[in-house]
Formats: sequence, C-alpha cells, structure tokens
Amino acid sequence: MSINFPQVDQEILQRWNEIDAFQRQLELSRGRPRYTFCDGPPFATGLPHYGHLLASTIKDIIPRYWSMKGFHVERRFGWDTHGLPIEHEIDKKHGKSGRDIVQEHGIEHYNQECRSIVLKYASEWRQTIGRLGRWIDFDNDYKTMDPSFMESVWWVFKKLYEDGQVYREYRVMPYSTALSTPLSNFEENQNRKDVQDPAIVVAFPLRTDPSTSLLIWTTTPWTVPSNIAIAVNPEFEYIKIRDGKTKKKYIIMEPLLQTLYKDPKKADFQKLESFKGKHMKGWEYVPPFDYFYEPNKDWWFRVINADYVKSDSGTGLVHQSPSFGNEDYVAASQAGLISRDRLPPNPVDEKGCFTDEVPDYVGQHVRGPAEKTLIKHLTQLDRLVVNSQVMHNVSYCWRSDTPLIQKAISAWFVNVSNIVPKMLDNIRDSHWVPTFVKEKRFASWIENARDWNISRNRFWGTPIPIWTNEALDEIVVIGSVAELKEKSGYTGEIRDLHRDSVDKITIPGKNGGVLKRIDEVFDCWFESGSMPYASVHYPFSFDDPATFSDQFPSNFIAEGLDQTRGWFYTLLVLGTHLFGVSPFKNCVVNGIVLAEDGKKMSKRLKNYPDPIKVVDSYGADALRLYMINSPVVRAETLRFAEAGVKDVVSRVLLPLWNSYQFFNGQVSLLKKAEGVDFKFNPSLDVTKHGNVMDQWIQARCQSLLQFVDQEMAAYRLYTVVPALLEMIDNLTNWYIRLNRRRLKGESGLQSSLTGLNTLFEVLFILIRALAPFTPFIADHLYLLLAVYLPEETSKSYQDTRSVHFLPYPSFSAELLDHIVERKVERLQTVITLARTSRERKTISLKKPLKSLAVIHSDPVYLEDLRSLEVYILEEVNVQKVEFSSDESKHDVQYTCSADWPSLGKKLRKDAQKVRKLLPDLSTEEVKGFVRDKQINIGGIELVEEDLIVKRDVVNSEGKNIITNSNDDVLTILDLSMDDDLMQDGLAREIINRVQRLRKKAGLVVTDDVRMLYNVMSDPEDIKLRDVFSSRSAMIEGVVRGSLIEDAKDGTKGKGNFIVEEEQEIQKATFMLKLMEM
Repeated sequence: MSINFPQVDQEILQRWNEIDAFQRQLELSRGRPRYTFCDGPPFATGLPHYGHLLASTIKDIIPRYWSMKGFHVERRFGWDTHGLPIEHEIDKKHGKSGRDIVQEHGIEHYNQECRSIVLKYASEWRQTIGRLGRWIDFDNDYKTMDPSFMESVWWVFKKLYEDGQVYREYRVMPYSTALSTPLSNFEENQNRKDVQDPAIVVAFPLRTDPSTSLLIWTTTPWTVPSNIAIAVNPEFEYIKIRDGKTKKKYIIMEPLLQTLYKDPKKADFQKLESFKGKHMKGWEYVPPFDYFYEPNKDWWFRVINADYVKSDSGTGLVHQSPSFGNEDYVAASQAGLISRDRLPPNPVDEKGCFTDEVPDYVGQHVRGPAEKTLIKHLTQLDRLVVNSQVMHNVSYCWRSDTPLIQKAISAWFVNVSNIVPKMLDNIRDSHWVPTFVKEKRFASWIENARDWNISRNRFWGTPIPIWTNEALDEIVVIGSVAELKEKSGYTGEIRDLHRDSVDKITIPGKNGGVLKRIDEVFDCWFESGSMPYASVHYPFSFDDPATFSDQFPSNFIAEGLDQTRGWFYTLLVLGTHLFGVSPFKNCVVNGIVLAEDGKKMSKRLKNYPDPIKVVDSYGADALRLYMINSPVVRAETLRFAEAGVKDVVSRVLLPLWNSYQFFNGQVSLLKKAEGVDFKFNPSLDVTKHGNVMDQWIQARCQSLLQFVDQEMAAYRLYTVVPALLEMIDNLTNWYIRLNRRRLKGESGLQSSLTGLNTLFEVLFILIRALAPFTPFIADHLYLLLAVYLPEETSKSYQDTRSVHFLPYPSFSAELLDHIVERKVERLQTVITLARTSRERKTISLKKPLKSLAVIHSDPVYLEDLRSLEVYILEEVNVQKVEFSSDESKHDVQYTCSADWPSLGKKLRKDAQKVRKLLPDLSTEEVKGFVRDKQINIGGIELVEEDLIVKRDVVNSEGKNIITNSNDDVLTILDLSMDDDLMQDGLAREIINRVQRLRKKAGLVVTDDVRMLYNVMSDPEDIKLRDVFSSRSAMIEGVVRGSLIEDAKDGTKGKGNFIVEEEQEIQKATFMLKLMEM
C-alpha cells in the first residue's frame, strides 16, 4: 500500500479539528507545572514566507516536546498591529504622506484606515500556520492595538519614568523622510545597501587669506548649506600646497593627496608648508553659501579640533553640519559653537525637503535632484575642486526602502547606557542556541548600546502617555485608563487608547492652564518589547501581581538572527529596567532562508516555490524536517531547494512508512500462517527470548531517548534531528534488513513473535519521539499501531485519540547496553566498507563472493565481529569471513598523506620538504606514528591531525581482491568466483525477479500464488535452467512457494492468470507467470 503524505496531512488535520486536539491537549495538561513561551508578533500586512514557516516550526516543536514531557504549555498567537509597516501601506494607497492625509481627513479617518488593514492577511496566516501543523491559539490571540495591551504599555512607560529612566532631548538620529519620523539606532542597521553616491571636494577660503582654501570631502553635498565649522585632528600633520595647474593654494593631509590627484607622485603641485591640526584651531573661513553666515559669523565658520577625525579617507578635514551628523553635533557642542540656546541650522522639514531658510532649494528633497543642482551651484561659485562618485554602504529605511538621513530632532529616550553592565550579566545567565550569537553578536551590540529613542512622529500607534504644557515645565505621566479618568476628570467610557480617542482628553494644570498629550506615539519596538507584560494585561489582570512570577521570565523564545538588534534587544532592555532580569531563559536563533541561488527571496523575481504548493506536494512533515535539519537552525543561511524537501520524503518519511508496512505485513502473515493475533507485550525480555539485534535496537532506542532528553534541555535541535533520522536508518536499513527472514517466521514462531514485539516497541517509541517534529506522520502511524497495544497500556494514558496526548517516551537506564551497541557499530562499519568495495567494482550484492578478511590489531574488536559473523556473511554475501590481527600475513602496508592546503598553511616553506619525504616512510615508521601520535620528518615535528594514514595490501592492484579501510579497520574482499558461487548469485537474481513481479502485481506478503517459469534462451550458457532445479530449496525458502517449470506451450499456466512478464538475467531470458492458487 502506497502513501500520499499531503493526503495524510489533510486527514489528520480533519481529525484534529473533530476532536479539538490542541485544546484537548491543553485541557489534559492543566494543573501540571507551567512552561511559558513568548511568541514574537508578526505583522499581518504581508503573507507568511519561509522565514515565518521556519520560526513557526521551531516554535511548534519545542512547546510540543515540553507538553509531552509533562508541562502545561499555553501558546497564543500575537499580532504586531501598529507602526510604520501599517502606516506605510496607507500612505502608498493615497500616494501622499500620513501627515498630509491627517491634515486633509483628520486623524480619526487615518487611524480607521490603518485599523481596517492590520489583519489583512490574518486568515491566510491562520491557514498556512495551521497547514504546517503548528498548534497555537488564534482565537485567544493578542494584538498590540488591543486597549488591554496598550494600557500595559502605558504602565511599563510610567514605571520607567518614575524610575528616572526617561528623558527628552534634541539629538541627531536616523530619520526616514519617506515616513517623516525618526528611527531607533537598531532600526538604522536593519536594511543596509551598497550604493553609489556623489563624493565631492569643496574649497573653503580662509578669511585672512582668501587665496588659500581648506579642502573638505563629503558624500552628502546637501549638508554643505548647513555647514558651521571644519574639524581637524589636533595631532595630525597638514600641509599647504600650490596647485600647478590652477595656481590655487589648498590645505590637506599629505597622505590623502590621492583624494585630490589620481597619482600624487606625478601630480603638478608644490608643497609650501606644514603644521599640526592643533595650530589650525580658530582659523576662520568663508562658507560657500551665505544662508546662515551674517548673523553667526562671529561664533561659527571656523576650524575646531576633534579627535574623531581619521586619516583613512577624504582630506583629513571634516565639514561640520551638526543637525545632520551625530559626531558633528558632539564636536560642535564640545567646541562651544552650539547649545540649547544656540541650535545649529536645520533647514530640512519632516519630509526631507529644504525649508525656506535655503531659498535656492526650498521644497526640493535633499536626496533628489537638489544634490545635482547644488553641485552645479558649487561649480559656478568656483568652490568645487573634485566631483566624483563613491560606492559605500548606507542605511535604508527598513519599511519604505528609501535612504535614511541623519537629522536632529527633539525626542523621548529611555536610558540604556546606564544598564549595559546589568544587561550583560542577564544574558550571561540566559541560554542561547547557538551560543556564538549571544557571546559575540548580541553581547557586542549591547556593549555599544546607546539610549533608545522610543518616540515616533506618527499617528497609528500607542500614544506616549505624557500630558504637559507648552513650556514642558509641568509633566504628568499616565499609567492606566483609571488614572487618566481620575486626573482628567473625564467621565465618559474610554474604550480605545489611540490618538483619536485620547488626544482630546486634557488634564488641569497645577498652576492653572491645561495639560495636553504630546503628539508622539511609541516606537512599535517598545510595544513588542513590552509583550511579556502587555499580552497578559499585567499588572491589571492579576489579583496578586506576585503570581506573575509563575510565567515570568518565560522559558523559551525563538526568532531570526535579525532580531538580535530588534525584539531580543528590546525585551532585554525593558526586562532589565523593570525586573532586573532577562525576560527569557532560553533563546533559539535561526538564520535566514534565501532563494536557491543565494539571493534574497523576491516575489518580483519569483525565485522561490510557493510554500503552500510545496506543502501540498510533499506534506508538511517533509518541509519541517528539511528546514529543521539544515544549517539554518545554527543561525546560518539556508538556500531553499525544493529538491531537498523531496529528498526528505524519499530518504526519511518513506523508509519510516515502509517499516510500518513491513511490520503490518508480517503481522498479517503471522495470522494467516500460525493463526496468531499479534498483541504487543511490554514485559517481554529480549535478553531471554530475543537475539542480539533485538538487544541492540532496544539499547539504541534508549541511547536515543537519553540523548534527546539531554539535547532538548539544551535546545539544540540541530543535534536532535540528525539523531532521530539516524534511528530511522538503524531501524529500516539495519534491524529490519538483518532480521527480515526471522521476522517472516523462518526461525520459528517464538523467534518471529519476539522480533515483531521488538519491532513494534521500537516503532511505538520512535513515532512518539518524532511527534513534536513530524506531527502528521507520527499521529497517522500511531493510529495504525494503537490497535496492537494491550488494554492495560491503553488505559494508562489519559486519552488515546492522538499520539500528541501521550507522554514522551522516557529513558530507561536498565535497557542500555553499550557493549552490544559497540559490537553492532563495528558490524555496521565492516559491512559498509565491504559494500562500498562492491560498489567500486560494480559487483551486485546478489552475487556471492568467496571471502572477506577483516584486519584489526585489537582482539576484542575482532571478537565483537566474530560474535556477529552470521550477519556479515549474509549482508556482504560471502562464503567465509576471516578475522585477523596478523597484518604481515596479508602483506598490509602503511602509507601517509596530508591535507596539503591546511598543512601547507601550518608549515609554510617546510611543506615542500615534508611532501618530498612522506613517500619514503616505511610501514614500520607509519605504524610508530599511529602508536605514538607524533613523528619527526626531516627535523619537522608532526602530530596526529597533520597526517592521514592509509592501509592497503602490497600490490593489491595485481591481485583479485579489493581493499577498503577507515582510520580503524581494514577489509579485504576476495573477488574470485567458482561455479557454486555463480549459481548462488543467479538464484538470488531469480528471487529478485519474483519479488519484483509480485510487487508489480500489487500482491502482499499473505497472498499465496502459483509461480511458473519457462526458460526461453540462454545464449551464453549460464545454465539458468540448472539453477532453477539445483537452487530450488534456496529460492522457495525466500519466495514462500514452489517455482514450477511451465510446459513449452504454456499449458501448465492455464487458469486464473494474474500477471506474466519476460525476465532477463545476464542475457538469458525466461517467462515468469503468477497464477491464482
């Protein structure tokens, strides 16, 4: 019976829906210890992509696991519903800025439009996340626009304000002109691009010597009209030169003359004098534009000293426009040029256009055509010395994808710099996977953290709850709806906390007058950082706020690598401020999913397959396993390839399904042949009734469960998933393969029952272990296997309707057997080496060979293999196995080679010397190296990891053998043949043809049929007809029935015909028929 995995998904989804499976799991676990999980809220203005599906898979696996481990795990979906992503959609729809829309239609209209689209794709999200198999509560979700959520955000802010951690300041910040709002410093780095910008050198003549000009280099020509100073490094040496071509005199740093001349060595100029930057302090100059010159020339437009000036690019003189550069602002403040009473020029409005303070460019956007016009103007003024382009990395708005500028603006900040040591202490106490994200990327970001601008000049967001007067000398901060009503005297209902609802509410001032709410709303990152509190309406919904500690800090969060400067950061800032702790104990960080070509996934380029189509083609389990068993769970990138999902089906899911199919077939055969109804016996002791393979697979199961417990406690999914997949391989390609005949009953009823009992037990453990990872196939197989559970086992479970209601399989130390595991691991090694040897010579496994020699110096190793010799004989298909520690008897020689690229880096010039001497090492010298783990070659000491040791047989190419080895054991396969071996090989080929024809006819193992053959030709006289008779017992023992030679006219094959087909073996042909009994 074949399986359609997507169809299985749909059947299981329907069943989950019928039994309300997720809510039932929560109901069953109520009262158990709590395991808390915080889900970072996505925006619903776009459809879920592979990055979301990856994160959702991680967020499903871990809660499922801990739920099966005996914890109560609530899972609520969350939505980010405020901020730039929402407003930008409305602005695009109208083709104008939000401010213009608000001025035309009012803020109530604008916010209503925002509200109408926040859950635009919510149903698609629910469908896609559900189709993936993730269990999460969409009905009891949280939204950042809910009044309860917003009220808790107010509480968070008031607590910070009362603790003295909030202040207002005029400061230079990253600014989005497309969205007319400042951004936080961590948002600034979320969308960086390499772009080409103007790079110009401008002359600033000295007031005392107009023939000499200071040269500045800038990539932001639009800031030149706002220039108020030029900074030089006090310790740098500057020179004055006379240009030979123009006869003009310039001041520049000598090492940076290449900014002025393509080749300074060949350039025509004369060096006139040199001086330190500290001697230039106070020199006055004339700026290119006089917009701010006359009223300010007595304190601006002069040279200042600044240590931040570097000598790696430009001219060594830095033009200062303090409103548009933080370093400029700091330097000008320190030099006393600007203060709160004397602010620098800021002739750029909220849309990024010049104001009427710069009349030549009024209304023009600073990053648009104005730059070209400005450069042309500088040329006309004879101030432009160099006009070029530069490719550099700049910040773009993460939402509008337009270039950011730096702009000074008044904003509200939360202190961060003063809690950096405590934040670092808190992350040391938290567990991150992978650890390098915490120790390097996140810790480095925190060490350099700046205070957080939390205010946005926008409309759709949680209003900052500050009521004040125009002078800002009386401030009231509100922390709840009740407090607002109390202090304002407002008697109506407050059902919404957005600007259009609360801005009209005023508070009486202490000294008369009215306090109004400030215009700004919160940065939406402040809201998502408040999620642990706001999503549960803390502290308002808690009768005893102390009980909040039952769910805080949360046990687990997971998001992508980009959130180290986003959600992870804001969570930590607020958790440290409010409670002095990290709000999460464990954090799993995934990498980025790219298109197969390594580029960012793009709807426009259509460079990735539709996620739903992939799931509908291969099933959700295949997609989940593909993503979770990739470098992306180690915070590396994944190049998504649909072929990889398909490979999971054929390499993992189908073998797992086939294991069940084999079990089910043998159970049916047991019923038919012996009249026995199989029932699992959990108390059966395989050490008494089973064989070594039963003991091994049981021990492997326990080692797996021990490993899974250990690694899941450490949240290392990237080690757990490979271990689970290896277990599937051990079951299908080793246990079942090596026990196939026994499981079919060839070793007697008791042996068959014991084997089937073991196989069932392993399948039952495996599907429960896989359940959090592959929820669909695990539940499907569980429902098929559950009928074989004894009644007492079923009664021990609270609810048997789903594998997800069952406990995770527990590790039993008494079933561990490291000796048996060691023996079979060695068996697997030898069989794999021998199979590989066959493949290299393209010799089919069906073809018997004379012998296999296994060479190892350790007698325990050889004894381990000798105890399992029967499996080697069967699996390698040889007549004899020799186990030997006598290498000389088999002419074994040792040679050394090296990984030259890596060893070359280590040895450098000595590498050639070693390369020359390595081939001359004797077998005894290499053996000594293996024993001592070091060797001296030509006076150069080498250690174990430097060299690769290879073992072979002397002149093996001239012998009818093939050798293979790893760094432990050597195998020698004898390829010589005789007539007996040839006939055994042909018999196996015949068996293979019969089994293939039975499968093609759709027969199952319990279907008995008549089998007839008729040899049609044997052109190379391989004696095929003789094999049918001489090996009849061997053939019939496997195919469970007699092969009867049909009459030449086919008369014996009369009757109820099933199928017939001509077969070919080594050019000999025969007709094979299957008939009803």
